[in-house]
Amino acid sequence: MKSKRINIVSIKAVKESSLLYKERSVRSPEDGYNLLKLFLEDKDREYFIVIALNTKNEPVAINTCHIGSLNASIVHPREVMKLGILSNAASIIVGHNHPSGQPSPSKEDIEVTERLKKAGVILGIELLDHIIVGDESFVSLKEKGYI
Repeated sequence: MKSKRINIVSIKAVKESSLLYKERSVRSPEDGYNLLKLFLEDKDREYFIVIALNTKNEPVAINTCHIGSLNASIVHPREVMKLGILSNAASIIVGHNHPSGQPSPSKEDIEVTERLKKAGVILGIELLDHIIVGDESFVSLKEKGYI
């Protein structure tokens, strides 16, 4: 029988850049929105962002998890939770934009939120909120009762 070569790897997050966050911690959906809109304003397609937080709800890392099309984004829990695992996060906040400007959650938005919540329970990384960013407005799925 022929042998199989197995790669030996190390896994790490690589810092691309940083930003100064004056508020230090995320205390409300509005705080999450204000942080997310820095990454989501004026985008012509859906961007799905993950914010990893420590036990004091201080952001420790932010990642653009997925870039979708004009009106769709396929998000998988393993890709979302990867940042939380690599940054030893206690919790995460996720968010995405609706290029239409209307932040009302779709059926798919609600379904992905439920999947992420379940994955977070299994991994010990709490999903604090899923924020949908529109034109100068947002919807918090936590405030709507989906989390």
